[in-house]
Amino acid sequence: MYDLREIILAYNPQICLKLRLVNTLIKPQTRAPFAKKHLLQILDLNRLEALELIERAEGFLPYTSMKEKKLDFLAGRTLINLFFENSTRTQSSFELAGKRLGADVVNMAVKSSSVAKGETLLDTAATLNAMGPDLLVIRHKSSGAAQLLARKVSCSVINAGDGTHEHPSQAFLDSLTLKRTFGRIEGLKIAICGDILHSRVARSNIMLLNMLGAEVRLIAPPTLMPTDADKWGVKIYDNLLHGIEGVDVIMALRLQLERMSGSFLPSPREYFRYYGIDREKIRVAAPHVRVMHPGPMNRGIEIDSEIADDPRISLIVDQVQSGVAMRMAILEAMASFEGGEYA
Repeated sequence: MYDLREIILAYNPQICLKLRLVNTLIKPQTRAPFAKKHLLQILDLNRLEALELIERAEGFLPYTSMKEKKLDFLAGRTLINLFFENSTRTQSSFELAGKRLGADVVNMAVKSSSVAKGETLLDTAATLNAMGPDLLVIRHKSSGAAQLLARKVSCSVINAGDGTHEHPSQAFLDSLTLKRTFGRIEGLKIAICGDILHSRVARSNIMLLNMLGAEVRLIAPPTLMPTDADKWGVKIYDNLLHGIEGVDVIMALRLQLERMSGSFLPSPREYFRYYGIDREKIRVAAPHVRVMHPGPMNRGIEIDSEIADDPRISLIVDQVQSGVAMRMAILEAMASFEGGEYA
């Protein structure tokens, strides 16, 4: 006697993927609510919680390649994206993730809202809270803005980047990309290169990669290295070739010129000469080295186009692909916190 499910799986791989998701994600009795209500900074989580978020994202990855991309995890829930700074990748990624989970997604037009007329963040928080959202994603120019908002609203808050503090969802999608590529994170040698001083991506990645057992190296000109970096549990270099010797992964960072109020570099050309990632320099890394960049890239300054566009070396496209699955997992996990089961 044949099982109907076996027959379906044999003839329709798309349904096969969906049934796997049903088995691993949709049954409330097999998935406990997540232990945290907010995602504000990496060290608010422990190692097991971090691994759980990555595992949840791995479950969503097959679904992102299916033709039918609509789930009902967050049906009836409202997600508000509140971005006080310009963003393309992060905002669109959270929007797509929310819609694929079935949420009602609202993108607040900050530049044409009351904020542009002088309304404070606390006033905005009170207004949004009165609307009764379930999830709120915020990006803000001031460090600590996400923590402040989380204390003033009833819903879950997800930090999409606050000043030079942290950008936890970017760190998680980077770790998901590494897990997909290498099958592990523990034991990898990872060099983070560039504008460490102004980078919230670097700070979140340092915390998460250390937590997951990677060896982290920081490489930057002395003017772009934080003075307390030696307390972060990393190896510090001001010479790129020394720093990337034998590493498995090189993560280049964007020069955040908009955050620089003084003269941090002689010139972009000089920066590329000494710190730009190109084919000649990466010869000292491991033969299987992979290169990452959180975007947007300044080609010819932080990274050479020949490297950025080479699928044998570059993981930049993979990072974008991992982003939606990772943010689906984050939204799904935060939404599961209070009720104990999926609504």
